[in-house]
Amino acid sequence: MTVPVLESQIPGASGAGSLPSLATGICTTPLLYETVGENFDRTVAAHGGRDALVEHATGRRWTYAELAEEVDALALGLLGLGVAKGDRVGIWSPNNAEWTMTQFATAKIGAILVNVNPSYRSHELEYVLNQAGVRALVAADRFKTSDYAGMIAEVRPRCPALEHVVLIGSEAWRELLSAGRRADRRELAEAQASLNPHDPINIQYTSGTTGFPKGATLSHRNILNNGFFVGELLAYTEADRVCVPVPFYHCFGMTMGTLAATSHGACVVIPSPVFDASATLRSVADERCTSLYGVPTMFISELADPAFASYDLSSLRTGIMSGSPCPVEIMKQVVERMGMAEVTICYGMTETSPVATQTRPGDSIERRVSTVGRVGPHLEVKVVDTETGEIVPRGVPGEVCTRGYSVMLGYWEQPDKTAEVIDADGWMHTGDIGIMDEEGYLNITGRIKDMVIRGGENIYPREVEEFLHTHPDVLDAQVIGVPDERFGEELMAWLRMRPGAEPLTAETLREFCTGRLARFKIPRYVQIVDAYPLTVSGKVRKVELRERAITLLGLRHLTATPHA
Repeated sequence: MTVPVLESQIPGASGAGSLPSLATGICTTPLLYETVGENFDRTVAAHGGRDALVEHATGRRWTYAELAEEVDALALGLLGLGVAKGDRVGIWSPNNAEWTMTQFATAKIGAILVNVNPSYRSHELEYVLNQAGVRALVAADRFKTSDYAGMIAEVRPRCPALEHVVLIGSEAWRELLSAGRRADRRELAEAQASLNPHDPINIQYTSGTTGFPKGATLSHRNILNNGFFVGELLAYTEADRVCVPVPFYHCFGMTMGTLAATSHGACVVIPSPVFDASATLRSVADERCTSLYGVPTMFISELADPAFASYDLSSLRTGIMSGSPCPVEIMKQVVERMGMAEVTICYGMTETSPVATQTRPGDSIERRVSTVGRVGPHLEVKVVDTETGEIVPRGVPGEVCTRGYSVMLGYWEQPDKTAEVIDADGWMHTGDIGIMDEEGYLNITGRIKDMVIRGGENIYPREVEEFLHTHPDVLDAQVIGVPDERFGEELMAWLRMRPGAEPLTAETLREFCTGRLARFKIPRYVQIVDAYPLTVSGKVRKVELRERAITLLGLRHLTATPHA
């Protein structure tokens, strides 16, 4: 496999002598036109004896041939339950080998895998199961303080579509695999033969601006090609070993991680169920990983590990840092102290499978710490005026839009919401403000959307506000993001209380949210007010709330920290 030759195609300039902010990823390697299952089978045939998956915490490991046996047994087991092409199968678990097996098994039979955030609680779980019409749910029994089985039992009576629940490692799980091993393999071949690369294969929920998450629906073609070309730009081969501490439920883990590796015959290493800095460093050292992924907070934790110097990281050469702005100093330390000379920055969103732009291993450190790279292979990126929609000249800020194979099929059963973000010409409007320079490198400078990015998790304040309104003593709630040294941003709730009510504190609000709202969505800070600053038209001035918060919390020094 060779790395594609890429360049930004610049159309003829329009306007007063400046290049337009429009770039196309020219590539000599064609798009893959096959299903995820077909690509996996092709890799198994070529690299059957090589390591495919390692679960470092437990010592379990599979070659491609061994993994294929498990995947096919699970696929046939699901067929035996009556799961068919187009049915939705949920997966609710922290990272483990069974997550990956379920990903490929559902892809092989054409079932649509519905990723459920492991941090979700019953309130969010019920919504996703019903919105997607999940017919079968594969889930962990529990993890740490999360009683998955208990929450499933709580919401199941209110989820009429849910027919089957299989807990990983349970007797039902073992029987599912056993039944699959006894089944006629011709059934799986017939199921695979009925599939098309354009079929929907995955639903990933993104936080919703209207209070509820939306299910970004992705096809085989979307995620397989995105994973493949991210891997191409990282120069992956069957000799690579990719450490994936980021969650599988997100595109970062299952597309940029798993599919980037399997499409090149490389090995996926799972260091731990959820991120643990020491476990990640130990996995890299023990498994001689060549690539490491993470959001900036993960790399910060790894670099700060007390035993950092004791780990042999000399096998590392590349990786991906993504999910939130990267502090310049951290990027330099990743290169110098971790030896990741070819580390890249990626930018995108769930709705674009996810990567739209990526820095290249050969880019200078300055480029990699100050931009999110250039347009990816076979994709287009443009920057447009937020009012007129016209392409702006290079160097002028505007909304970032992308078009190509990676753009989602739409939001599951929400055509109105889909039309709000994908225009008639197929451009996905990201809601991010960016600037494209003369060489086609993109810099993200802000957001149109009212969104907070905490440690790589996208949070729409409206969703949290809607939930806070269910508190009997809350009259009104406004949620904003404030700077945070560790997570990039943290949530702060500005609350108006009902007359006579006891004011909520950060602690009492957390108690109200715990068990009902994912931990990362629970505001860290709380401020009680009698009124909000308003615009002339009566809208809450969140920009002013943020400025007040920065002063109130003593966070002014963080606003001057340089980021990519």
